[in-house]
Amino acid sequence: MEYQIQHTTRFTYEQPVGSSYQTLHLTPRSFDRQLVNRAAVRVTPEPLSQETRIDFFGNSVTDLFIRNPHDELTIFSESNVVVTANEGVLLDLSPSWETTTQVARSALTDDAREAGRFCFPSPHVELAGARDYARPLMAPGKPLLRLAMELTERIHTDFEYRGGVTDVHTPVPDVLASRAGVCQDFAHLGLACLRAWGLPARYVSGYLLTRPPEGQARLTGADASHAWFSVWCPEFGWVDFDPTNNLKTHAEHITIGWGRDYSDVSPTRGHIHGGGAQQLDVAVDVIPV
Repeated sequence: MEYQIQHTTRFTYEQPVGSSYQTLHLTPRSFDRQLVNRAAVRVTPEPLSQETRIDFFGNSVTDLFIRNPHDELTIFSESNVVVTANEGVLLDLSPSWETTTQVARSALTDDAREAGRFCFPSPHVELAGARDYARPLMAPGKPLLRLAMELTERIHTDFEYRGGVTDVHTPVPDVLASRAGVCQDFAHLGLACLRAWGLPARYVSGYLLTRPPEGQARLTGADASHAWFSVWCPEFGWVDFDPTNNLKTHAEHITIGWGRDYSDVSPTRGHIHGGGAQQLDVAVDVIPV
């Protein structure tokens, strides 16, 4: 599937901002199942400097520095991406979850050493309570990817998708207690459950093509940023699961980047001088080509 993606982020400030430094994860990354044909980030007001680099996890990052006073900041990211579904993965033919923990722990290969980095707690992934939540699924000898699918299904069933009850800093134990949240919360919970049992799992930030109800027109800007988790399997590599929608990801999931949790791939992060109160508006369009 080929997509044209447009992502507009607009900050409106109560008072003028004297200077602004922003770090952006808004450019999709190329890897074996995704090809980025072109990508660009445009900013108003014009930055004094705008540079692109690759971070520790291999994601594309844009750094901005703006010196001109401004009461509004608009960031427009546009890209053309081709996504291939990961159809060759057979859940029940994957190694057992116990075998995967041993392989990741032994770190005898480059892939296993890389995966082992994602076995531990991270700033937004506390493990408290997650091990017990996942315990009913941890049957001896269960194939790893079948386990990941069952965990995806359980989170989808047990938790209500509801905005306003959490934010980007809500810890996993609070999500477990509230039984509600949004996609980043469900991704963090999935990561905590897997890591608590010694399994490598990483956070994935991206987009999801949404389809309007039959007979209704597609709304411009109605798509949104999305998040899910990915588990490492010695047989199949990294395999992605979306607990918000209860599925293994397919060609309608577009990846921006991955890391330990949201803090590694947040769309925008930075600091400003001045500004007072601020309002954030985001509009995303994912358009099949």
